[in-house]
Amino acid sequence: MTADPAVSGPRARPSAVVVLAAGEGTRMRSRTPKVLHPLAGRSMLGHVLAAAAELAPEHLVVVVGHGREAVSEHVHTVAPQARTVIQAEQHGTGHAVRLALADLSAQGVPLSGGPVVVLTGDTPLLTGATLLALVATHMHSAAAATMLTARLPDPTGYGRVLRAADGSVRAVVEHKDATATEREIGEINSGMYAFEADRLAATVHRLTTQNVQGEEYLTDVLGLLAADGDRVAALLTEDAEEILGVNDRVQLAHARRLLSRRINESWQRAGVTLVDPDTTWIDVAVQLEPDVTVLPHTQLLGATTIERDAIVGPDTTLSDCTVGAGARVERTSASGARIGARATVGPFSFLRPGTVLGEKGKIGAYVEIKNSTIGPGSKVPHLSYVGDATIGTGTNIGAATIFVNYDGVAKHATTVGDHVRVGSDSMLVAPVRIGDGAYTAAGSVITDDVPPGAMAVGRARQRNIDGWVGRRRPGTSSADAAARSDSDRGEHTHDSGVAEPGSSSDGRKGSRE
Repeated sequence: MTADPAVSGPRARPSAVVVLAAGEGTRMRSRTPKVLHPLAGRSMLGHVLAAAAELAPEHLVVVVGHGREAVSEHVHTVAPQARTVIQAEQHGTGHAVRLALADLSAQGVPLSGGPVVVLTGDTPLLTGATLLALVATHMHSAAAATMLTARLPDPTGYGRVLRAADGSVRAVVEHKDATATEREIGEINSGMYAFEADRLAATVHRLTTQNVQGEEYLTDVLGLLAADGDRVAALLTEDAEEILGVNDRVQLAHARRLLSRRINESWQRAGVTLVDPDTTWIDVAVQLEPDVTVLPHTQLLGATTIERDAIVGPDTTLSDCTVGAGARVERTSASGARIGARATVGPFSFLRPGTVLGEKGKIGAYVEIKNSTIGPGSKVPHLSYVGDATIGTGTNIGAATIFVNYDGVAKHATTVGDHVRVGSDSMLVAPVRIGDGAYTAAGSVITDDVPPGAMAVGRARQRNIDGWVGRRRPGTSSADAAARSDSDRGEHTHDSGVAEPGSSSDGRKGSRE
C-alpha cells in the first residue's frame, strides 16, 4: 500500500509517538547503552527522535531501561519536550508500549486526536519523510493499525508479515516462532507502526507471553486486531535501508557507511564538490554552501559551516568550525575555530577552541593556536605556538615564536598591535603588550611591554672564545676542520659582540615570513 499525498488535516498529526529504547544491546559489548552509540554526529536514538520530530506529535515518549540514567539525560538534552518512561524489567515491546500508555493516562493525556506511532530507537537511517508517509497511509486506509514493512534479500532475524487475500495484514510471526514455510516470506516487519489510540489501548492489555522468548510481543496486537475484524494495513517502504536495526558494531559501521553515502550525495546534488566521497565524512548538522570543494580524507564534524568557494583538505578534520568564503584549509585539525574569508591554514596546523583568524590571515605549517584572535592580513607562518593572545592587523609572527601564556598556576594574555614584526625564535612572556608598528629582535625573550614603533631586544651579548675547540676537543674532526680553516685564512678569529639594535641582524633579518 502506498501513501496518498492528498491526505492532510489535523488528524494526520499523531497524538503521541512512542520510541522504544530500553534494550540492553548485549551484542554491542559496550558499557554505553546501544541507542547512544553515535554516527554522523548524532546518537542512534537522536536520529530517530529527529525523524519523529517531523511528525510534530502532541506528545513524545521514550521508554528507557538499560542505562536509563544516561539515556534519559541524553533524551532531555536532544529532545527537551520528550517524556521518559522507565521499563525496569524488559518483558517485550508490548509491555513497553503498555507502560508508555499507562504513563500518558496517569498524566491525564487524552489520546483521541490522532494515531499513536511506535518506533524503535536503534534504526538511525529512518527519515521523517517515511514516517509522514506511514501516518498518511494509516489515515487514508481507515485501519486500526498500519505497519511499516520492507523486503530484504536476507530477512533472517526479522518478523515475517503474513498477508490476507485482500492484501491486508493478518498477522506477524517472529523469526524464532516462524515455521520453515513462513521463514521463506521476504516481507518483514520493521517494528514501526501507526495505531488508532483506542484500539491499541484496548488490545495491548490482551497480550500474553506464550512464545519462545516469553515476552509480550507488540506484533501480536496486529493479529488480535485482525482476529477482531479490524483492518491492519501496511506500507512497504521503497528504501529498505531505512528500517535496518543496529545490534552490533558491524551493523553500526554498515549503518554509518550508508548514512555517510546519503549525506554526501545530498551535498553533491546541492553543488558541493567531494573529490572522494568514500573518504569524506560529514555530520548531519554541517552546513556547506555551493562551490565548496572537499578534498580526500576529510572529516567535517559537529556544527561546522563552510562558505562558498572554500577548499578544505586533504587530510583535514574540522569540528564546530566556521570557514569563510574562499578560504583554504589544508592538512589541519581544528575544533571551535573561526577562519576568515580568503584566509589560509596549514599544512599541519592545530587550531584549538577560541581560535579566530581574520580575513586574508595565515596560519602556516606546524603552528598551534589556542584561544587567540589573529587580525586581518596577519600571519603566523611557521613552527609557533600562540595562546591567549590578541594580534592586530597586518602583523607577522616570525618562525618558532612562542607565546608563553602559562606560569604554572594561571594563564595570562598577550596583546600584539597592528603591523608588528616579531623576530624569529622570540619568546613573548605574558602578560605583555607589543605596540603598533614595533619590532622584536630575533631570539629575544620579551618580558616587558614594547612601545609603539620601538625595537625590543631581549637577549645576552654574544661572546666568542677563540681556540676553544682546539684546546678542549683536540683530535676531533671539528678541531681538524678549524685548523684547516685557520690555515687557509691565515688569520685567527677575535672577540666580537652583537650588532647594535637597528642593524641587519636585529631588524631586516629578524622576522622571517
